[in-house]
Amino acid sequence: MKNIAILTGGDSAEYDISILSANTVLQHLNPELFKGYIIHLKDDKFTVLIKKIKIEVDKSNFTFEVENKRISFDAIFMALHGSPAENGLIQPYFDNLNIPYTSCNAKVSALTFNKYECNKKLKELGFNCATSFLYKKENNIVEQEIIDRVKLPCFVKPNGAGSSFGISKVKKKEDLTKAINSALQHDNKVLIEQFIDGIEISCGVYTNQNNIQALPITEIVTENEFFDYQAKYEGKSQEITPARISKKLTIEVQKLTTDIYKAMELSGICRIDYIIMNEKPYILEINTIPGFTEESIIPQQVKSANLKLSVIFESCLVDSKE
Repeated sequence: MKNIAILTGGDSAEYDISILSANTVLQHLNPELFKGYIIHLKDDKFTVLIKKIKIEVDKSNFTFEVENKRISFDAIFMALHGSPAENGLIQPYFDNLNIPYTSCNAKVSALTFNKYECNKKLKELGFNCATSFLYKKENNIVEQEIIDRVKLPCFVKPNGAGSSFGISKVKKKEDLTKAINSALQHDNKVLIEQFIDGIEISCGVYTNQNNIQALPITEIVTENEFFDYQAKYEGKSQEITPARISKKLTIEVQKLTTDIYKAMELSGICRIDYIIMNEKPYILEINTIPGFTEESIIPQQVKSANLKLSVIFESCLVDSKE
């Protein structure tokens, strides 16, 4: 029986979703193989709740004591969205303790969390991404310069945040500054992207015994202007799995997803979002620690593939990197 720390909490706007994801992971870990403990990280402090008593985890060795017994961990299941897991800040801590984890390493996480640099890297590798512009907080906003590059309408989003916090769709030049200021609430850098008009889809991917496997594709149809927080978590969207696209395009996107996973050196369960315009997939973003809540896309795709979350989670823990 292996002890698994399910890491949750964090410092970002995705805190609440991380808690829900961790609970899903705990519910679906195979109890014959794993003993799961939800480890909560907040303000640089790890805690675990045992029989309604909060116990602090010793940061020097990532262990804790309960009923005169010292509990240590065989692996970390990353269920913490945003900082400090999805941006790669926490991984070196576990690397130093030689505890394997189910997410990408620090370098890959930092790159994928930085949307602008990630898109740049993807383009260098020959993948399709939207035209983009990076605005930094200390710079002046030159609206016309931005519009000349990305055109209208465009999307304005924090360069390093998830769950669609601080994202705006801008249709008029006079709304651009307001949208940038909204994104600045979540990050000091703002990504302004060309609007790609098409079908929004998402494809999960994971490693199973060193084989990269893509999950069924989900089509996202939102009542809102785009797939924002409300659409993701408050039922303002329809998520259709499998997506209503041709078999040929389905195979192409699944192969593209596994190619990206390999080329970007991803690990664990990831999700890659796309827009299909004129039968051509454009990468929106790479989610290295996607949501596992009951409303999240990955559980829907796992169900559609006639798989069980417990099996997927087990394969990620077996393949977790030190």
